[in-house]
Amino acid sequence: MTSILPVPRLVDQFEQGLDAPICLTWELTYACNLACVHCLSSSGKRDPRELSTQQCKDIIDELERMQVFYVNIGGGEPTVRPDFWELVDYATAHHVGVKFSTNGVRINAEVAAKLAASDYVDVQISLDGATAEVNDAVRGPGSFAMAIKALENLAAAGFRDAKISVVVTRHNVDQLDDFKDLADRYGATLRITRLRPSGRGADVWDDLHPTSAQQVQLYDWLVARGDGVLTGDSFFHLSGLGAPGALAGLNLCGAGRVVCLIDPVGDVYACPFAIHDKFLAGNILSDTASGRGFQNVWQNSQLFRELREPQSAGACSGCGHYDACRGGCMAAKFFTGLPLDGPDPECVQGYGESALAAERDKPKSSVDHSRTGKRKSGPVSLTLSVRPPAQPPARACNESPV
Repeated sequence: MTSILPVPRLVDQFEQGLDAPICLTWELTYACNLACVHCLSSSGKRDPRELSTQQCKDIIDELERMQVFYVNIGGGEPTVRPDFWELVDYATAHHVGVKFSTNGVRINAEVAAKLAASDYVDVQISLDGATAEVNDAVRGPGSFAMAIKALENLAAAGFRDAKISVVVTRHNVDQLDDFKDLADRYGATLRITRLRPSGRGADVWDDLHPTSAQQVQLYDWLVARGDGVLTGDSFFHLSGLGAPGALAGLNLCGAGRVVCLIDPVGDVYACPFAIHDKFLAGNILSDTASGRGFQNVWQNSQLFRELREPQSAGACSGCGHYDACRGGCMAAKFFTGLPLDGPDPECVQGYGESALAAERDKPKSSVDHSRTGKRKSGPVSLTLSVRPPAQPPARACNESPV
């Protein structure tokens, strides 16, 4: 008699880590024409140690060998790298699909036509307000018009299914229907993500993250209108508000298990939202002799091995919702100074509020490429005057990338 072995659950396989990431974010540059107040990588200036064109191509060759089928390219603003389109073409020619995030600065009619002719490139336009007033208070004057023009160019060129990427804040949560209407207008898909207290976002998180009532409002909207809306597992901390499985997604922190980040100088972090030495797994240039720089970090780093071990529920062990939310987001806890085995700062059962009320030491991101050299602090209002004026460049890497 033939015995049939049970098939492991997908979530169990993911918890133990995969041979290659299924969601790899690659920040090509820290250079950016904007200075969004919540930028998780504190972008603005180009890092003079930025990987060269050939080094980037070597990474793509390795991703092809590892059978990584697509990469999320971001920054900074990735399109301001002079070799950006060369690298996109190289990746797609080597069976690595590309999804890149942009504020739209370089998506003119000609570029939109080029993108529409490709089957292996996806475009994600960042927009954090359904109106210029709300968006530009966070992303900068003129950024709303720039993003909308990019969407218009893509639609006119026949590009199918662009993404509109929205970081949900307390100022735009009432605009979710408007964002959905915008996406429908341009034949795009809405993607919403959670505001993390990372990078410059740490300085404005207290003022921008949705209130407890708005968390419920967001959950209800996702249940009612979230069909077809992409979330990237950003909101599994909301799962405690309803029945198991009510929200689409894996509901699992994938840091070092199925996701990671490569930064512009080749450092590999466990999560795109956790750019800090504590979550630095290695550097892809440190093992070039074997030709297995990234693969060696992904498969053998001590940090990733630890993250793939069974995790304790810690302070959340007595909560009946733990299996649904898994304690929430590692990065959100770390950068608000909460213990990693404690509740999420936005825990919908309220456990995060008491934790936030206690004495905390809030770590800062390990990188800051802000052009002004200053981190924004204080309340974020819905006016355009809150943004600090641009400073004159002090050296080459401070110059505006556009």
